[in-house]
Amino acid sequence: MTLSPWPSRPPAHGSVLLREVAPDDVGMARELSTDPYVPETGSLPFNASVDDALAWISRQQGRHSEGAGFSFTVASVADDQAVGHCGLWLKDVEAGLATAGYAIVPSQRRCGYAADALLALTGFGWTLPGLARILLHIEPWNIASQRTAERAGYVRQEATADHQIFNGETREMLVYVADRLET
Repeated sequence: MTLSPWPSRPPAHGSVLLREVAPDDVGMARELSTDPYVPETGSLPFNASVDDALAWISRQQGRHSEGAGFSFTVASVADDQAVGHCGLWLKDVEAGLATAGYAIVPSQRRCGYAADALLALTGFGWTLPGLARILLHIEPWNIASQRTAERAGYVRQEATADHQIFNGETREMLVYVADRLET
């Protein structure tokens, strides 16, 4: 699948901008890997070594060219410090659907970065031709992520018992949705 081109200007909202994942983000990747939940939902191993983190960065850098979607580092507008990661995954873009995900490093949580990143990511998504709906899958216990989704304008739709996460396991997830507003 050929995706829309990489954005010429980094998507931004509030205190963050979304930029390409870079080798300098190894510290961010390593800190993300200390959260036991992050490795359960993606390819970053728990307590990643520098080599593990660099391999993860390389995979993120290839997501666009392989047609999977857009993988971004969440960076602070103030100093370009990497504070997390987010992605817009476009496997079902022909049907007008995308899924989004986000994670902020533990030391930078509760600063508003996640909601700003999701708002920037969603705004960017609406620039993609044909995209009409973005989905988030959030586990019922993850109250902080549910609040982030709601702050970013997502609406809870349903729970599903058969959402497959990265490792092939299925889990019950809450589904949050943002729909493109017709203008």
